[in-house]
Amino acid sequence: MTGSITGRPAVDRPVSDLMADGHFDALYRAQWWPMIRLAQGLVDDVSSAEDVVQDAFAGLYRSTTALAEPGAAVRYLRVSVVNGARSALRRRRTVRTWLGQARADEHAPAADERSLRSAEQEAARRALVVLPARQREVLTLRFLADLSDSEIADATGMSAGHVRSAASRGLATLRATLGGQL
Repeated sequence: MTGSITGRPAVDRPVSDLMADGHFDALYRAQWWPMIRLAQGLVDDVSSAEDVVQDAFAGLYRSTTALAEPGAAVRYLRVSVVNGARSALRRRRTVRTWLGQARADEHAPAADERSLRSAEQEAARRALVVLPARQREVLTLRFLADLSDSEIADATGMSAGHVRSAASRGLATLRATLGGQL
């Protein structure tokens, strides 16, 4: 396993030096879209997902000296995106409660949004929305980010057993909701 973003073996230098040598740019280019995809799966809103990911990268840039190894940067980003998505959803819930509106933070969808999603994707997205938050997080991390149970546990702060249980229950609910299409 390599320790650097570029695939070359890690050198014995602090992460802050590696980030200063342009590796942060490489990390940004390599991880921007996977993190956007992950965040969008969690918050289901492109603009909120972009905000969450941008905040995660800003936090990484500010704390590069605290990272023990270059490989920790991706894990840091993943955890930051999950936590940022949780905060965004919490803020939405608070706004809806205080304003008493069903969709207080509704944004106009992009012009091509419907054409980019197939009918199956749209049905799966609607089914995911009704799952409890932890089950939705676990399934999003498993299928959109392609993470293992231990990586999901690391990103969410749950135990590996809880991750497996949440995935099993979430998939059972999705199978029932989608009528065997899953």
